Amino acid sequence: MSQATDRLAIIATRRAAGERSGIASICSAHPLVIEAALRHGKARDADVLIEATCNQVNHEGGYTGMTPADFRRFVETIAGKIGFSLDRLVLGGDHLGPNPWKHLPAFEAMAKASRMVDAYAEAGFTKIHLDASMGCAGEGAAPSDATIAARAAELAEVAEAAAERTGGTKPVYVIGTEVPVPGGALEAMDHLAVTTPEAARETVRLHRDAFSRRGLDQAFSRALGVVVQPGVEFGNAEVITYKPERARALAGTLRDLPQFVFEAHSTDYQPVSALTALVDDGFAILKVGPWLTFALREAFYGLSHIADILAPDPARESLPAAMERVMLAAPGNWKNYYHGSEPEQRIERHFSYSDRIRYYWPAPAAQHATEALMHALGDRDIPLPLISQYLGHLDGAVANGSAAPKAGELLIASVTEVLDIYASATG
Repeated sequence: MSQATDRLAIIATRRAAGERSGIASICSAHPLVIEAALRHGKARDADVLIEATCNQVNHEGGYTGMTPADFRRFVETIAGKIGFSLDRLVLGGDHLGPNPWKHLPAFEAMAKASRMVDAYAEAGFTKIHLDASMGCAGEGAAPSDATIAARAAELAEVAEAAAERTGGTKPVYVIGTEVPVPGGALEAMDHLAVTTPEAARETVRLHRDAFSRRGLDQAFSRALGVVVQPGVEFGNAEVITYKPERARALAGTLRDLPQFVFEAHSTDYQPVSALTALVDDGFAILKVGPWLTFALREAFYGLSHIADILAPDPARESLPAAMERVMLAAPGNWKNYYHGSEPEQRIERHFSYSDRIRYYWPAPAAQHATEALMHALGDRDIPLPLISQYLGHLDGAVANGSAAPKAGELLIASVTEVLDIYASATG
């Protein structure tokens, strides 16, 4: 993974030299999304950046049940299956900080965050987003900017020590946090504010000073990205599209920060023109996650309808019905995000852009339902008129031969369609 990390480390230099330099950050733990991303990278001979969040993967297991070492093995196993070169892979940790333990006093939460960062760095994750922006018990919503930077530097020191101990590649760092907490936004979409140039510069200054106080100047020289809010977000049924004129002053600050590019979170569902404009303006790292599993869910549901026609079986529960049962039995991952009447909540459970259904695919009942669906369809060729009816967005991929008309390939193709948009935007 060192070669791909080396290329990522000079992303700002490449941009300054006039090269179109951007990369999509794949934020998902779904095996089919990971497979699609690695197959896509292999086909294009391109680097692939895959990131896990602090809630998703940590030293205690996270909600996936995986430690960083487990996640690395999980990704590398898929890479081995499809023949993807690990020299093209970068693994990243997103929002690494005290967020999973913010209900604890700060010293306890930071102790756990330190152990998590150590586990990420020891496992060979080489892109580390340091995020200590959340208040811990008794601190309110957020500590001061200086405290946030000091805690980030404390965690960087842990990552540096782990890389030194293991002899691994020294990580590159992303700082800043002008984004919702991991898991998605709870606030209204009508007051989304673009990061000010002053805030971006102050973030860099405070972090540089905090690193320096710990003797981490060399580590800070590997900081390559600042997370900012360029004015993009999505909710359950709406998308705020990037408007370059709103972020012009922010983009201009990169002239004063030649070491950095910006990292943009929540870029899902943006049109290719908006993503291209983001990269042109220096928002070179584009985080994408829910859009990929949204596309996967679209394909799964389309295949469920197709199976009802090609392989009718009254004993086989439809996939939407099975997923509704799974989500109602464990509402913790959607209840605080979906509001309105019961019919409105039902639509959001299945079709919301925030895609909270992604948390339920690993559930045993969901796994059983998807396995039953794929078994019913088997390896048969699906008639083109049924693809047109239920998976119409994949007509082109089947017609040009990039996707075979088979269930498994159509799932990959649905995710690939989104990856193609990002590839076009990032160059």
